Amino acid sequence: MNNPLVEVAHLRLDIPVRGHLRRVLHDVNLTLMPGEALGLVGESGSGKSMTARALMRLLPTGSMVDGDVRFDAVPVTGMDRRALRRYRAREVAMIHQDPRAHINPVRTIGDFLTEGLRSTASVPRTEAAERAVALLREVGIADAPRRMGQYPHQLSGGLLQRVMIASALLARPRLIIADEPTTALDVTTQEEVMAILHEQRVERGLAMVFITHDLDLAAAVTDRIAVMYAGTVVESASAKDLHDTARHPYTVGLLASRPSTVDVQRLWAIPGRPVSAFEAGPGCVFADRCPFAQDRCRTERPQLRVLDDHQVACHRAEELRGRITFDAPQRSETV
Repeated sequence: MNNPLVEVAHLRLDIPVRGHLRRVLHDVNLTLMPGEALGLVGESGSGKSMTARALMRLLPTGSMVDGDVRFDAVPVTGMDRRALRRYRAREVAMIHQDPRAHINPVRTIGDFLTEGLRSTASVPRTEAAERAVALLREVGIADAPRRMGQYPHQLSGGLLQRVMIASALLARPRLIIADEPTTALDVTTQEEVMAILHEQRVERGLAMVFITHDLDLAAAVTDRIAVMYAGTVVESASAKDLHDTARHPYTVGLLASRPSTVDVQRLWAIPGRPVSAFEAGPGCVFADRCPFAQDRCRTERPQLRVLDDHQVACHRAEELRGRITFDAPQRSETV
C-alpha cells in the first residue's frame, strides 16, 4: 500500500494583520495519496487558499504555524532554504486564480516558461524552449513557437491559463495545487481549461489539490472532497459519497444551495453570514448558523472522526444520519 504523498495534521496558522496575529486556520487535517485529486471546497474565508499556501510554505512574514505538514514523509515546516527551493522547484507547482497577476507583463511567454528550467534544473536554453513548445501544444495552444515570443497582454485569459498549466507541468512535479484556476474565465473556456488540466494530470499520474467554490466541479475532477468552514475541515469523503450521503449540516446546506437546471425554484441560502476562523467561538465553528445546534455544540469543538466512510466533525453526526434536510424556503429536521 502506498504511503500518503501529503499529510497535514492539526495545522493551525496565525498571520499578522495590522500588527496583531489573527487565526486563519484552526485545526486542519488532510491526507493526499500519490496520483489522487483532492477538492477543497467552502465559502470565501474558509481557509482553502491559506491551507494551500501552507503546503508550499508561502506564508506572510511573521506568521505563526503549529502542527505538521509533510510531503513524502518529509516535514515541510522543517526544510531549510535549500531544501525548500528544491521542493518548490521540483516537487510542487501552483496554478493561480488570475494568470495576469502572476506572469511578468514585460517578459515574453517563452522567458516565463523556461526561466525555472534554466535556473533550477540547469536545462540548456534550446532544450528548455523545445520542452515548453511541446507542452504548449499538449495544453491546446496552436502556433506554439509564435506564442513563445509574445507578451502576456497579447493572449486571452483562457490562453494565459493554459500557459500557467504548462508552466506547472514543465518541472514535472508530483503535486499540483490549483487555486480556483477558472474563476476569471467565461463558462465555455472554464470547461476547456478544466478538461485540459484533468487530462494532463491523469496522464502524468500527478496528485492535485483543487480549490473551488463549486461542489459540482469538484465532484467532476477530484477523487475526494474536503469541506472547509472557518479555518477547519468539517467533512471529508469521496466525491460521490459526499454528494449522496453528506453527514455534516454545513455540507448538506451547501448542496441544498446549488441552483437546479431541472427544478426551477427560489434559490435557498444558508442563514446568517460566513464566520472567519478568528471569529469562531470555543464550540463548533458552524454552530451559530446550524439549525441542529445544541448547547454542547456551542461550548465544545467536535473533532474530525470516521463515520460511514466519511470523516466528519459534528457532535450529532450519528444521531442526525440521514435526517438532515434543508428545503427552500423552509428548513427542518425530519424524524
